[in-house]
Amino acid sequence: MLSVINHPERQYLRLIDNIVKNGSPRTDRTKVGTRALFGVQCRFDLSDGELPILTTKKVLWQAALKELLWFLKGETNIRPLLQEGVTIWTDWPLAKYRKATGHDIAQKDFEARVVEDEAFASEWGDLGPVYGKQWRRWRDYEGGEIDQVAGALNLIGHDPYSRRIIIEGWNVAELSQMALTPCHKSYQFFVTPSEERYGANGEYGGEHNAHLKGRKRLHLLMVQRSSDTILGVPFNWTTSSFLLHMMAHQADMDVGEFVWQSADTHVYDNHHDAVATQLAREPKGEFPRIAFKRKPDDIFSYKFEDFEVVGYDHHPFIKAEVAV
Repeated sequence: MLSVINHPERQYLRLIDNIVKNGSPRTDRTKVGTRALFGVQCRFDLSDGELPILTTKKVLWQAALKELLWFLKGETNIRPLLQEGVTIWTDWPLAKYRKATGHDIAQKDFEARVVEDEAFASEWGDLGPVYGKQWRRWRDYEGGEIDQVAGALNLIGHDPYSRRIIIEGWNVAELSQMALTPCHKSYQFFVTPSEERYGANGEYGGEHNAHLKGRKRLHLLMVQRSSDTILGVPFNWTTSSFLLHMMAHQADMDVGEFVWQSADTHVYDNHHDAVATQLAREPKGEFPRIAFKRKPDDIFSYKFEDFEVVGYDHHPFIKAEVAV
């Protein structure tokens, strides 16, 4: 049994405590205000199938997974998400609609209309070229499109020690068209050889040992430019870890570390009560684990029903307001 004292979730609890106590007070885009630290990192060993889903509060991992599948489809409209009962992206198009029309429509009524009316959804539910567009259809200079996810998987399979296995979301030319610019912006994968590739003294011969047999291990570094540690980060860790497990599953590799690196790492001023509630709790047991029910033909064909999250024990949900 994992010691509560050494639980990997302690990284998160120490982080939010440090931000509240020592973060720089800042006026942000939303005008809510934050305290922030710059340049932090957390690391999680996922080699036993773990998912770093926080246990000190309930994290809606189902919504995070559905969002990831939405990204992987290249979607940019909230309609498919709402059809799955996921409302995490509604705030931005709703605010745009209210401002443009002067109609103070209730969120549930707006969401219902997006689901029921395809033309309305096309006009008001689109978020611009956000994550899914950049991951799957990055525009090149000749007017073509680049599928970064497929490209990353191809490198993992055929050039696993490449230093260019990257999925990037920060497309400078299209930032102004996005409802929300990418927060989790860059994903870089790193492959290590199996233990069979190491000598008796732990030395490794580098890329030239690629002919040796053995199952490789896939790691992921996710870089985040802006991190809402209370609402966003628990989702971002969950999404990134699902993606790492999926990429390894497709590549027939084991999973290694998920490394999270964040620039502006903040707590909103209206989230301090949520922080206090969470800091009063102890992590529960171990992180949950992932189980795949099937292996689709490609990374884009997974369905929600293909996943099982085993052993997720958590404290109650903690409510906090989204800063739009």
